[in-house]
Amino acid sequence: MIWIQKRLRMPAVRRGFHLITDVLVAELPELEQIKMGTVHFFIQHTSASLSINENADPTVRHDFEQYFNRAVPENAPYFQHTQEGPDDMPAHLKAATLGTSVSIPITNGELALGTWQGVYLGEHRNHGGRRWIVATIMGTEG
Repeated sequence: MIWIQKRLRMPAVRRGFHLITDVLVAELPELEQIKMGTVHFFIQHTSASLSINENADPTVRHDFEQYFNRAVPENAPYFQHTQEGPDDMPAHLKAATLGTSVSIPITNGELALGTWQGVYLGEHRNHGGRRWIVATIMGTEG
């Protein structure tokens, strides 16, 4: 059994939903060592999220952003946590709803995602900056 943990620095992205599967795989050449296992990704932020969804049609990412902006609007009069700007509390709620982590099986050195699945980074702030993701790989060497 092998365990590997790395802290990955993601590039800064604009607000919205971004496919980062290729970035994660590029940062983890250790995946190739794993015959069977799991990788767990955890984003170390309260205003960004990780999720898995469709990786083919970019309108899905657009629709996600539209939905969450309507579900959790900025400048809602009931928000008290507003010192960091009108996008801050909505960003926290979006991150709490979508989650901060995903776990993906590893099969023969590759992520065992479905045909149309990819890992999304949800950037919920207008100026979130670069984000940190902790990747923990566990599995058998092949």
